[in-house]
Amino acid sequence: MSTAPKTLLIVYHSLTGGTRQMAEAAQAGAAAEPAVAVRLLHAAQAGPDDVLAAQGYLFATPENLAAMSGQLKDFFDRCYYPVLDRINGRPYASLICAGSDGQNAARQIARIATGWRLKEVAEPLIVCTHAQTPEAILAPKQIGADELERCHALGEALAAGLALGVF
Repeated sequence: MSTAPKTLLIVYHSLTGGTRQMAEAAQAGAAAEPAVAVRLLHAAQAGPDDVLAAQGYLFATPENLAAMSGQLKDFFDRCYYPVLDRINGRPYASLICAGSDGQNAARQIARIATGWRLKEVAEPLIVCTHAQTPEAILAPKQIGADELERCHALGEALAAGLALGVF
């Protein structure tokens, strides 16, 4: 088992706060592992160097029009080719804050991760807010404690897996 420090990169976009809360809960869970550095970056701030410097990833997005957010897609567009074939086999998971089912956003992330040859280590964690009207969709979100605990546990598990070298 390597003793080199490991980094978990959490890349997120959030317009109404729900995804941000989920990403922060995952960050808090991952931070419990002292052998892993956790970096939480907004999708607009994250770039290829951040991806290359990390040994594991958590991608977090709201579901927008049955898709990942444009900001997370922009992150993938900017980073895809600069890191292609340089991060093969690294672990990842995803968080989706959905108004309906979130499955298409999760599929989009999985397709990109497959192209990067990443290893999915957990099923997508989808939190459904049931926001279906323009007012509800644009309203600030408050994610429930049970759902935030699931996000916390996912972050904790990712960091533990990195620290133990099981991924």
